[in-house]
Parts: sequence; C-alpha cells; structure tokens
Amino acid sequence: MTLDTKSYRYLEIRSLVIQAVRDFFTKNLYLEVETPILSPCIIPEAQIDPVTFEDMYLQSSPELCMKRLLSKGFNKIFQICKCFRKNERGAHHLPELTMLEWYAKDDSYLDLMDQCARLIKFIADRLNLKNQIKYQNKIINLSLPWKKLTVQQAFDIYADKALSNALADNSFDEIISLQIEPHLGNKSPCFLYDYPASLASLAKLLPDNPHYAQRFEFYLAGIELANGFTELNDSIEQKSRFEIENKIRKSQNKTIFPLPEKFLTDIEKMPDAAGIALGVDRLVMIFCNVMSLDDVVTFTPENL
Repeated sequence: MTLDTKSYRYLEIRSLVIQAVRDFFTKNLYLEVETPILSPCIIPEAQIDPVTFEDMYLQSSPELCMKRLLSKGFNKIFQICKCFRKNERGAHHLPELTMLEWYAKDDSYLDLMDQCARLIKFIADRLNLKNQIKYQNKIINLSLPWKKLTVQQAFDIYADKALSNALADNSFDEIISLQIEPHLGNKSPCFLYDYPASLASLAKLLPDNPHYAQRFEFYLAGIELANGFTELNDSIEQKSRFEIENKIRKSQNKTIFPLPEKFLTDIEKMPDAAGIALGVDRLVMIFCNVMSLDDVVTFTPENL
C-alpha cells in the first residue's frame, strides 16, 4: 500500500481515536485486559459464522472471557482487540475487525447508553470537533440528550409491516437494515432499544415485560456502531438460549457449536453487570468522513 496524504491522515485519526478510548476508560477507572483470541468454544449465534484454526475458533467477540473475568472479581474492564467473522465483506464489513468491549458490575443497559454518549463526546473533543460530527452530507449534533427509540416505536414509525409480523416471517433483519437504520442518528446520535426477547440471547429480559430484552444498538449517520445489554447471569437460562441458537443453525444446515461449559459454570458467580461491543473501524470511518472501512485500515484483505 502506498500512502497518500489522505490515507496517512486517516490512520493518524485512527491512532488518536484509539488513544482517546484508552484515556477515557483509564480516567474512569476501568482496567484494560487482554483475553485469548483462540478458543475451543465460542458463543453459539445463529447469524454469525466463525473462522476456525485447526481445532480452535478465532473469536467473534471477547465476550465469553470478559464475563468470566467479571465472575472472578474484576468489576470494570475494557478491551480493544481483533475479532473475526466468516464471509463478512463490504463497505461496512471486514472479516477481521477491531472491537472495543467494556463491562461493569452493577450497571444496566441504561448506564451503557450514558457511557457511550460520554465516550463519543470525549473522542470528539480530543479531535477538536465543536460538539458535532460532519459525515458525508450530514451534520450530527452531539448535544445531550440523544434520541432514544424502542424497536416497537421504530417499526411503528418507519416499517411497512408490524413488528410481530416481521418476527413471524423472519424479515426483521431486512426491515431494520433497509427501512429503519437509514433514519437513525442523522441529526443526533440514536439508541434503538428494547429488542424482542428472541433476538437477545445473552441479555436479561425486561422485568415488567418479558417479551422484550434489555438490549440496545447505537447509531450514527444511519450506521450501527455498538450493541449493548444488561447481562444475563442465569446459567440455566443461558444454556437453554444457546441450545435454541444451535437449533436455528441446524435448521439452516449450519455447523452446530459445542456449548461453552466453563463459561456457563462461571456465570453462576457473575454479578449483575452490563456490557457493550463497539466497532472501532466503523467509528473511525465516521470520524474520518469516509464511506468505506477500506480507507481506515492499513491493509484490506484483498491487499494482503
């Protein structure tokens, strides 16, 4: 790769963003941790296919190990690491991506929304932006409060069919992607929250409405950047949900994954907590005001 002035500037911004992330969490007394990338087991997820190496899996998320650390007494932790997703390639997708994840004891998904807002504002300030992000033809105002929209509300406003019908005919993801996401986070950042329980296999359910889970996704400029939730710490319920994910995979003729038994044992001791995964590459892409992740990584898969 030959770097021109723009490419160098994008990688410089990437470095500044990652430095700001570390400074934000260190300032807020989070411990930075490193967990193994290779593991004999992963989270069984119906829609994510893992990359394998010999008889091991490359992580699609550090979630399992980070929650196990919570169960061992680590109360506030964060990690910036490489994650891998098979057959993911596009302007906003890479098979090898950089992920930020953080977890905190006694927090809920509502706390994560607040932390997410403070993190983005911290980074914007570090980049000398004036409380706004310019992305393509959009000017996104970072002044609080940020917009919050339940999944039900989003379907009522933007979708051409009811949420219940989308769940019944498996068109939920398509409607979110094509009809709802383009409207989110264009004038101010947006949190889409309270997902249907069937679409949040690792999250606690709402105490007053178990049809929905304490899960949200975070959007800027119509682009999904983060997925967070109040963590499920009931090992029996978690095992049941993993088995459901494997049943869905089997119905789609996909590989069935072994259950992460050590994780299931450890979460019996995991305190109430919340955790979130944020795509660093997409965040840098927005701060660089470019339309593809290819512009903000040193090498694309095709150039290796």
